[in-house]
Amino acid sequence: MTSVDTVPFKSIYNPDARTKRRNAAERRFRFYGMTAIFIGLMSLVILLSSVLSSGLAAFNQAFVEFDVQLTESALDKSGQRDLEEMKKVSTVGYGNVIQKALLEALNRAGIETGGLSDREIFDLVSKEAPATLRNMVLADPNLVGQTIKFKTYANGRVDGYFKGRVTMDSAKLDSNISPEQLELADRMRAAGMMYEGFNWGFFFGPDASDLRPEAAGLGIAFLGSMYMMMIVLVLAVPIGVAASIYLEEFAPKNWFTDLIEVNISNLAAVPSIVFGILGLAVFINFAGLPQSASLVGGLVLTLMTIPTIIIATRAALRAVPPSIRDAALGVGASKMQSIFHHVLPLAAPGILTGTIIGLAQALGETAPLLLIGMVSFVRSFPSAPPEGFFEPAAALPVQVFNWTQRGDPAFVERASGAIIVLLVFLIVMNLVAIILRRRFERRW
Repeated sequence: MTSVDTVPFKSIYNPDARTKRRNAAERRFRFYGMTAIFIGLMSLVILLSSVLSSGLAAFNQAFVEFDVQLTESALDKSGQRDLEEMKKVSTVGYGNVIQKALLEALNRAGIETGGLSDREIFDLVSKEAPATLRNMVLADPNLVGQTIKFKTYANGRVDGYFKGRVTMDSAKLDSNISPEQLELADRMRAAGMMYEGFNWGFFFGPDASDLRPEAAGLGIAFLGSMYMMMIVLVLAVPIGVAASIYLEEFAPKNWFTDLIEVNISNLAAVPSIVFGILGLAVFINFAGLPQSASLVGGLVLTLMTIPTIIIATRAALRAVPPSIRDAALGVGASKMQSIFHHVLPLAAPGILTGTIIGLAQALGETAPLLLIGMVSFVRSFPSAPPEGFFEPAAALPVQVFNWTQRGDPAFVERASGAIIVLLVFLIVMNLVAIILRRRFERRW
């Protein structure tokens, strides 16, 4: 018989070898978890820092402002203010008016041009300026004969010089700008003719050609994304929620419904570019719908979003306790009444969250839209719905892709700025999902 004195003494204050190994494993696991969180946060910080450092400059733009005399002899020789006659004056004629006014403004301000030719001086102004002035005059023909304060973009190279992207050394090797022109831009800036300001045109203006990156905007991409989200909201949400309610609450449990559930899960995991191929084959080649149209983009994104909404909605319905259904049926409610009066209100927070997250995912998709032609250059704004659904448009993520493919560094800057705008949209949509979820949870 073993004596009590020979039994080794154990205490929680003196852990044995097994306890030490277990505590060490727990510390290692916590270290791995903290390391993973740290790596994730650092990656996010690096990503956001990179995007913000290169994209915030897109919201600031260099402008030129000076007086322009809209002479009747140059813009309306008939003097009748007939729009059809005035439209015959091309942007070349308006460019001559702007060039003359710019030279006169420099002379009045006493700014030394440094021996630059008239054309080199005019090149400091964006090539978008003649079209801008022409649109102003055609919109209000009574401006002819007046002297107006004309504000327009500075050349993209000048804008890059003010932002530090272009230097005197790089200008020596650049065929689009010279150091002498940049020195003139400095003198104009000192005289107040050039200045930097917030670029509202970046949000509301259309895309621009490679020759005028300073005028490129997100206006058409905004409208295109909004039109597509309208289509997705109208089609994907009712179809996805209705299919979820039927599969979860009414459909019999057999091999056919199991097959449907498996295929829904598979569709949610299919790469998005496959939906683009499907949209190209069905909606464009077979149905004959126009390429680059918001309608085709919305239909493709609808197909891609429906599985996500179905999965999220079914998960929300399963989270409702079965006792709710049993209690409703026990007091005499029908199957339909128990679902729509009791189950759906309780599942509404999860359904709304899944729906908004699905819409946010669709908003950021690029690959399927590239295959249906939405990468094409679109200069004209689409009309109001429903006609606008069938007209060419762009989308925010596609616009980002389009700008990154262009050679001018100013487009890369604008691509980063568009990414910031897209991230803000996604953050807002996720905040809306959180707010709606909390509101309905407090109600119930």
